[in-house]
Amino acid sequence: MKKVYTIETINEYNGLANQETFHPLVSIIDFSKTGARRQADQEASADALSFGFYAVFLKRGEQCTLRYGRNNYDYQDGTLVFMAPGQVVQIIRNPVAGYSAPGGYALLFHPDLIHGTSLGQRMQEFSFFSYEVNEALHISERERNVVVETFHKIDDELRRGIDKHSRKLIVANIELFLDYCTRFYDRQFITRETVNHSVLNRFESLLHEYMHSGQTLEEGLPSVGYFAGKLNLSANYLGDLISKETGKSAQEHIQLQMIGLAKEKIQDPRKSISEIAYELGFKYPQHFTRMFKKVTGMSPNEFRTFQNHN
Repeated sequence: MKKVYTIETINEYNGLANQETFHPLVSIIDFSKTGARRQADQEASADALSFGFYAVFLKRGEQCTLRYGRNNYDYQDGTLVFMAPGQVVQIIRNPVAGYSAPGGYALLFHPDLIHGTSLGQRMQEFSFFSYEVNEALHISERERNVVVETFHKIDDELRRGIDKHSRKLIVANIELFLDYCTRFYDRQFITRETVNHSVLNRFESLLHEYMHSGQTLEEGLPSVGYFAGKLNLSANYLGDLISKETGKSAQEHIQLQMIGLAKEKIQDPRKSISEIAYELGFKYPQHFTRMFKKVTGMSPNEFRTFQNHN
């Protein structure tokens, strides 16, 4: 059975990294300044690692590989990896490097830090915290300087000591950092245009196959998660990629395929609307009718009548 080592608090992680805790809910760690032997020993005794807080790692060096799900993280020198609370990541150490901690930086912040703040309300916008495999953020040297500068600002604020302004300023800088990361990911989607087109074509092919092979009748409505799994991507990453490439969400693509097939089936007068709904994977015909009318402006029966008179 896989042994998962869970680090619940910022203070616990700081202790493993020989880092002083300046704030119980947030920390900046410069691994080049820590002798993180205890952390490495704990990681070495576990098959996987999980945190009770948000964690962002800026990788320097190649002492280890991270595995989340079925594949290795796209995690090499000079990349950013984002982890949400509760995610489990396997650590595969480079035997040449031994147990030394990787270089670089870590930003750690607990959900309690951002409750009731603008950042807390926006966290769902930063979908890269749910990215899984082959999806790390590769940053240029200039982008890395922006990241490190922002980390230094947060660290400086932490070392000033906690006062009535601390939380507001720290959270504002974390939010600024995540906004920069959104910009950097947008750049990465653009620079990987060829790869993205390949993924989009495979998604469209898988979607067409699913809709026209009878899988809807056997397995129900297709989901973004289903296709993401087939493509070895996270649902959020696939959705963001498709949205940036086409201007439509993955769910909208699925709905458009479904409506197109539904229009074909409605042409057959021998099939009732309920039969068509079940064939398309809907458990309840009224859900199909509601979605069809939302997209086309007509109910399935109205569409059938309209087609018969034109």
